[in-house]
Amino acid sequence: MPKKTVTTLDPKKLLVAPSILAADFASLGDDIRRVEQGGCDLLHLDIMDGHFVPNLTMGPPLVKSIRKISQLCFDVHLMLSEPINFVEPFAEAGADHITFHIECRNNPADVIAAIRKAGCSVGLCLKPRTPASTVIPYLDQLDLILVMSVEPGFGGQSFMSDMMGKVAEIRTAIKKIGSKTHLEIDGGIDRETVKVASTAGANMMVAGTSVFRNPAGAEHAIRELHDAQRYLNA
Repeated sequence: MPKKTVTTLDPKKLLVAPSILAADFASLGDDIRRVEQGGCDLLHLDIMDGHFVPNLTMGPPLVKSIRKISQLCFDVHLMLSEPINFVEPFAEAGADHITFHIECRNNPADVIAAIRKAGCSVGLCLKPRTPASTVIPYLDQLDLILVMSVEPGFGGQSFMSDMMGKVAEIRTAIKKIGSKTHLEIDGGIDRETVKVASTAGANMMVAGTSVFRNPAGAEHAIRELHDAQRYLNA
């Protein structure tokens, strides 16, 4: 099927990307249908290799299996030491968008080219200790920049509010060149921190625990996140 990349999504809207890392994998299909019916804008898939980050998660076979049940944009986040080796397998499995880390071993320009060749939109991510200046030179080649507001590797961590200066710096750079690049944030996003992140300039919110494990239900959680549109500085 044709890829539904992040370029089909409005960068002026606050977008919600539930992270399936927080879903119940025993009923993953049901959980995905639940957030899709609840009004989310895309799905976030965290891919970890146990080397770049201290955790192992899913591979292309799982992505391929859930591709059969969802038409949402699959936002695939490669937390891998050498992402270039996995671009094609994930694109073939059903990824629409692929984000990789500036801190990886590969040349960023080479990974960007590989993702474009695979037909996906391109994102670049930076860890909390990495300055915004490392990704800004690539801004005109990107469809998305992802700022981590927790240390990558595990879900359920607390939001790092000191990352908001970095978000604001990147948003200023995006506006300066008139780009439609999405600015995504991942880590500790809930009904309160979404206001802080959107005010700083993030328009795409990755939320795991606060959506999939919300006692009021996923639809309620997604609606609360979307309600932060009024704070968005994009």
